Amino acid sequence: MRFAVSLLMFICVASVIGTVLPQNQASSTYIDQFGPFWYALFDVFALWHVYNSWWFLTIMAFLVVSTSLCLLRNTPKMVKDMRSFREYVRGSSLRAFHHKLETDTPYSPEESSRKLTQWLNKQGYKVKVRQDGDSQLLAAKKGSTNRLGYIFAHAAIVVICVGGILDSELPVRMQVWLGGKTPITENMLIKDVPESGWLSVANPSYRANLLIPEGSQSSSAIVAVGDGVLVQPMPFSLKLKQFDIEYYSTGMPSRFASHVEVSDPDTGETFDQVIEVNEPLRYKGVTVYQSSFDDGGSGVQLKAWPISGKNTETFNVDTTVGDPTDITLNASTEQPERYQLNVTDLRVINVENLEINADPQPRAVLDHVAAVTGSATTLKNENLRNVGPSVEYRLTGADGQSFEYHNYMMPIALDGGPVFLVGVRSNSAEAFRYIRIPADANNSLESFIHLRTALNNPELRRQAAQQFAAQSANSESQKALLEKAAAGALEAFSKGGFNQLLEPVPEAERGRFLSFAVPMIQLSLAALYDLDRAQRGLPELTYNEAQSNAHNQWMQQALLALSNLPDYPAPIVMSLTQFDHVQASVFQVARSPGQTTVYLGCLFLVIGIFSMFYIRDRRIWIWVQPKHSGSQWLAAMTSQRRTLDFTQEFERFKNAFKQLST
Repeated sequence: MRFAVSLLMFICVASVIGTVLPQNQASSTYIDQFGPFWYALFDVFALWHVYNSWWFLTIMAFLVVSTSLCLLRNTPKMVKDMRSFREYVRGSSLRAFHHKLETDTPYSPEESSRKLTQWLNKQGYKVKVRQDGDSQLLAAKKGSTNRLGYIFAHAAIVVICVGGILDSELPVRMQVWLGGKTPITENMLIKDVPESGWLSVANPSYRANLLIPEGSQSSSAIVAVGDGVLVQPMPFSLKLKQFDIEYYSTGMPSRFASHVEVSDPDTGETFDQVIEVNEPLRYKGVTVYQSSFDDGGSGVQLKAWPISGKNTETFNVDTTVGDPTDITLNASTEQPERYQLNVTDLRVINVENLEINADPQPRAVLDHVAAVTGSATTLKNENLRNVGPSVEYRLTGADGQSFEYHNYMMPIALDGGPVFLVGVRSNSAEAFRYIRIPADANNSLESFIHLRTALNNPELRRQAAQQFAAQSANSESQKALLEKAAAGALEAFSKGGFNQLLEPVPEAERGRFLSFAVPMIQLSLAALYDLDRAQRGLPELTYNEAQSNAHNQWMQQALLALSNLPDYPAPIVMSLTQFDHVQASVFQVARSPGQTTVYLGCLFLVIGIFSMFYIRDRRIWIWVQPKHSGSQWLAAMTSQRRTLDFTQEFERFKNAFKQLST
């Protein structure tokens, strides 16, 4: 018993770990959360999948064996004791009981036995009479099925543990260890998977995942085993005819359902079924649950905007979500840059919490710079709005370094004007940091990209500094100083934004320095913008008052965006221009023979607990022996649990005993 209780304690601790710690996540998620050291330590004990770890299954097996041996050893004794009336108790032994009665009665032993037997039967007792010469012993029992509680409770532990083992990964792992199955760790088509990577369609237990795009059909699910996968064929095929999804006003899915066609290759039968959350498909011993939804290979067209160097040429990339695409920058130069583009997600709906007619950023420049690299939206109010589609992609350089990017397709009204949100993060454990790039009058990045290119042109910077000095200086000597200061500020700003400007300035002087430098750079950028338009042969812009305010707002937003571009880890920004959305449904496919076993174990547990707590075992012995013209009664009553209820029942028995004897 002590051993079994210890095992149960270990199982309870493991269950707590499995509840608190998210299970079956990617290794990178745990490394980012706990660090390499703790990940390696926790990985030894397989805490990422506790319920299928070797030590948890070992504890379960030991608990099954221990409890089974306990049942085999004690059940026959309990059944024998439950059926026994213990009628060979001697009269002298009854006087040793704590709850005993003794009285004389004028009734003969035969009449006494008859009256006592009738009363005991009326109270629900089973009675057995043993004749001992002229005397009789009445042995009565009630509630002896209490012992079934112990049997059913212990049997429930065995049955539930066996069901848990059946529904664990053990059947699949046994096929890997002993059946010659080898998990696939490489990317390959299902038709190219060797025989060793396929499980049998008659596999008794498994839990697999299945992704089906709209209009596609599949009969093979994927079982994760360690760092690889095995292919699990199903006894039927599923075709996703239509996927429906509905949203709350917050943008969260309120309902999603899959309209599927089920085809049985054995009978040729086909039928339609709608699979929803909590409404799975059950067919031929396999249950298909609606797990989630994903992109089914949408086609997307991206436009690449250069944000480094002097190049302003854009190019388009046609790709599919999930399919890597190789791109080359500066292909005509001696040192072309090669990248791998992998679009990982397309979101056609993005509901953001936006505040209207308010500046979501502090006015101080340093706070301003920090804000534009922070969250895209504020959560201080409840003004929700669908801001349109967005695309998420990963860009990997030739050195293997990669970052994730999240860009919105359409400009969003923030900072008093429309801006494109361009997000970046180094891994999935981080939140995206956004740069807000202002949109021009055509809702495009073109004007900003040309301004950025002009900022990297030394000749245009020199001319912009001259114009600023000419407009701001009061004398020739001041003009030369202002021109030199503006040229130096623009050069430093082009290399590293505000950080580059502030680096040589003492911290105590930075506020005063920025109060002079920021207006100078903004006015120089305005001159640079006009010089670039003139260089491209565009006419000079004229503004009315409203247009002038809008242009000044655009320049302020451009100033902040240019300040953050040196921290952007890619030479291009990919904007979404077109897409052909294809939805996919993610199913969980399970064959769980242990489910019925666990239900049976739960039934046993209910019966066992009910029997132990609500059925009380009581026994009564009455020794009747002749005395003079009547007889003498000696009675004793006992129970396994001498509770207050038992004491009250003994008092009732004492009163009835006196009435029967008179």
